[in-house]
Amino acid sequence: MFSLSTTGSNRFYDRCARLLPGLLLSAIIAYAAIQLGKLDWMQTHGMSALTLAIIVGITLGNTTYAKLAPACDAGVTLSKQNLLRLGIILYGFRLTFQDIGQVGLAGIAIDALVLTSTFGLAILLGTKVFKLERNSAILIGAGSSICGAAAVMATEPVLKGRAEDVTVAVSTVVVFGTLAIFVYPLLYQANLHWQLLGATPATFGVYIGSTVHEVAQVVAAGKSISQDTANAAVIAKMVRVMMLAPFLVILSAVLARSKGAGASKPGARLAIPWFAFIFIAAVAFNSMNLLPGKLVASITDIDTALLAMAMAALGLTTHLSAIRRAGFKPLLLGGLLFGWLIVGGAVINHLVAALFTLLA
Repeated sequence: MFSLSTTGSNRFYDRCARLLPGLLLSAIIAYAAIQLGKLDWMQTHGMSALTLAIIVGITLGNTTYAKLAPACDAGVTLSKQNLLRLGIILYGFRLTFQDIGQVGLAGIAIDALVLTSTFGLAILLGTKVFKLERNSAILIGAGSSICGAAAVMATEPVLKGRAEDVTVAVSTVVVFGTLAIFVYPLLYQANLHWQLLGATPATFGVYIGSTVHEVAQVVAAGKSISQDTANAAVIAKMVRVMMLAPFLVILSAVLARSKGAGASKPGARLAIPWFAFIFIAAVAFNSMNLLPGKLVASITDIDTALLAMAMAALGLTTHLSAIRRAGFKPLLLGGLLFGWLIVGGAVINHLVAALFTLLA
């Protein structure tokens, strides 16, 4: 018995020894990214900790990481997979069901229509026009239609895609989401003249929240107009983020059915993204307001660290040569989706608002 216990302990320590270097490296990059993300310039330009973590990760991954890979790969893989799922679950503590009430049925309808139309367009253009691999089109579509890098990372476990596909998708979010920070204030000034979306800052805030990629980019774009715009934008964005969980479940079911049909079988095993259900449970629990505000703030800080570690690990395992092989088409797809979010999103916002005003 003593021998068995000793053997078990040795295995535990061996596993910790294998995981620790990679976890430590991911944590160091995440910490640096979080600190950089606190700088005023970074916040003004919508450069979140997640974005910075993958940039630093890619830089190291294509320079010095090759020498560290034998010792670090196990821990980096754990960060990229397991810590990612935990980070998505804890993301639920940023949201409450009360957020839905603040945007009303019109806001929910706008978010749902923007999400489905953008994702559908990504699949259509990506696979039929640009002839991209389905996984690449799905990841770019998820990032553009829901919540940027977090959506890309959450969708990857369902697809079991390649690191290069994920990084290409995240890159489109970074490029066009950052561009949105500068474009939307100009659109606001144009809207004051044309009043397609109404003249109130809050109305334009819903437009920003329903169409801009990342939460950090939504905040930056909204604050550049007014605080009221930023508040409405964040609420609309949080409702859109909440749609991530049902999106993953539906996507998993569709993929399972597709694989079953491809194999000429009556069905296929459904790869249920359990972390999506736990994410919803976290939102429900947070909605009951049972935890002290300081504890919730600590949980969200931990969540940011976990997601930053996952992004850092993704960057470390991504090779720029693979991104170059992906070519110009993914970026072009991201650009067209960005155009749709601006134009199509404005039309959706206008029509839904007009419909609900008519029904009121």
